[in-house]
Amino acid sequence: MHAIQAKTTGGPEVLEWVELPDPNPGEGQVCVDLVAAGLNFIDTYHRSGLYPVPLPFVPGNEGAGVVSGVGPGVTGVAAGDRVAWTGVAGSYATKVLVPAARAVLVPDGVELDVAAATMLQGMTAHFLATSTFPLEPGHRCLVHAGAGGVGLLLIQIAKIRGAEVFTTVGSADKAGLVEAAGADHVILYRDVDFGDEIERIAGARPLDVVYDGVGRDTFLRGLDVLKPRGMMITFGNASGPVEPVLPLKLMQGGSLFLTRPTLADYTATREDLEVRSSELFDWVADGRLDIRVGARVPLADARQAHEMLEGRGTTGKVLLIP
Repeated sequence: MHAIQAKTTGGPEVLEWVELPDPNPGEGQVCVDLVAAGLNFIDTYHRSGLYPVPLPFVPGNEGAGVVSGVGPGVTGVAAGDRVAWTGVAGSYATKVLVPAARAVLVPDGVELDVAAATMLQGMTAHFLATSTFPLEPGHRCLVHAGAGGVGLLLIQIAKIRGAEVFTTVGSADKAGLVEAAGADHVILYRDVDFGDEIERIAGARPLDVVYDGVGRDTFLRGLDVLKPRGMMITFGNASGPVEPVLPLKLMQGGSLFLTRPTLADYTATREDLEVRSSELFDWVADGRLDIRVGARVPLADARQAHEMLEGRGTTGKVLLIP
């Protein structure tokens, strides 16, 4: 098989297209012929060393494909089944070993490349809007980087749940995307201070929750627009990690809540995994959730895909195609 491999940490240039031995599924595993792998910011964190992993390694945590082999002890999944997964290391490869317990069946009404684009970012948006802060009608939320992969999905799920959505984007083209996704208020953050604009529209400190995948550049200003007992959810580091925060600042802001959640903790059980993925696939199949694939890049060109993502030159989901 072929795969992308990093032998050292660093920039996108450390990603190499290599040939590796074909994998054989072991106990509880299935081997999947990859149809599409999802590109996510966590892949860049592993590559750069921000989130350390043993070297050398094959990046990628998400994908979809067709089962070609089944190991001992596997039930519920068979050769020929269409499956998707997230949280499985080594997904930038033409053949991927996936624990059967982490593979979900893809329904006939969902294409495999769409399924690959749904798993990590879709379930992240799902747990943020339904569990970390369960949005309801009357809630006001801010989604930073609304035209990104998680952002576009989070906006749509927030609207499904009846919330009023503010979002930030960097260009007029991206503004059109988030408006189509249902955002109520679109803020061009390069032109105005997003906090000032939110308060101009809705009054002082109007937000129940901020969903912040940007990190350092937006975090502190986001705290300023939360109402007392509001929640800051920081879930990404696109502009760099957030600096340490004194708990006293949360008290001074009005008994604010701060959390740094991760998808693994919200899909730790098979039940959680199936509930989240099945609801997402249902929304995709019935047209309520539009999975926007912004680019399909050959798997061998993963280096260029990482450059696109880190340069904020992408919208929606980027897929790597064997």
